[in-house]
Amino acid sequence: MTTAARQFAVILLAFLCLGVSCSDRDGPSSPAAAGGADTGRLQAVQIIGSDTMVNLVQAWAEAFGPLHPEALISIRGGGSGTGLAALLNKSCDLAMSSRPISRKEINEAEANGIHPREWRVGLDGLIVIVNPHNTVDSVDLDQLRDIFLARVRDWSELGGTGGKIVILSRESSSGTYMFFKEHVLRRGSNKNKDEFSPEALLMPSSQAIVNEVAQNPHAVGYVGLGYLSPRLKALAVAKTPEAPAVAPSIKTVADNSYPSSRPLFFYTDGEAAGAVRGFIDFALSPAGQKIVVETDFVPVGEVQE
Repeated sequence: MTTAARQFAVILLAFLCLGVSCSDRDGPSSPAAAGGADTGRLQAVQIIGSDTMVNLVQAWAEAFGPLHPEALISIRGGGSGTGLAALLNKSCDLAMSSRPISRKEINEAEANGIHPREWRVGLDGLIVIVNPHNTVDSVDLDQLRDIFLARVRDWSELGGTGGKIVILSRESSSGTYMFFKEHVLRRGSNKNKDEFSPEALLMPSSQAIVNEVAQNPHAVGYVGLGYLSPRLKALAVAKTPEAPAVAPSIKTVADNSYPSSRPLFFYTDGEAAGAVRGFIDFALSPAGQKIVVETDFVPVGEVQE
């Protein structure tokens, strides 16, 4: 089968299986419980969720495919909230999430007969990016919070070349958005109700933030470590004004010296089986964890030499 024919088959099977995923059924009630939609010999696996994880999961799928030609993997982003919502309404087999599932989502899942099972598959550093022409190299967490609350409005206030700061943020369905709000703006306090400045431009994806920062010398945004490229500059971050600023890297995320890191998750309905379980097992295998490193994330298991 040619690559084009295989891609067509994936799309066609995804549409055919969507009705099966969304409908009420007797017996195993979710795609994950059944191990993916089985169309004879082929199994279509629907994966939806975190934009941060899309490139990583695509790399896993490319390596997994030749080993398991019976599995047809379909991957779509949209944010962690979108993926978890798809799992809750039985329209995907596996949700990607860059944040833990919330208590509210768990309650909604159980009310719908879904029993979320969490799989920790990697770690990510949440990095703050600016244009390479920006002369600011580092900030502390207090300054970072003030930038996104618009208490600091000009780069000159941070020792850089003057220019109004253009704030870029993800939309509220994004796990990246939630993590940044809880851990940077609110600093982990349940009593803190700080929100992003109304001046922040809400972007539909991490790639949209990357594209805007790459062409706008005054913009600042936040994305996963895997998005870092020569088109961008990542700011080093200090935990306090007195502490040294730490640049994000696989090493500094792994040893927790970088102030902003988070786990990456898969969620299934109960214990996964079939192609879904095979895919998760591959992601957690030494070969899969090597791909985690190769895509600039941090492994949670043994890495193949």
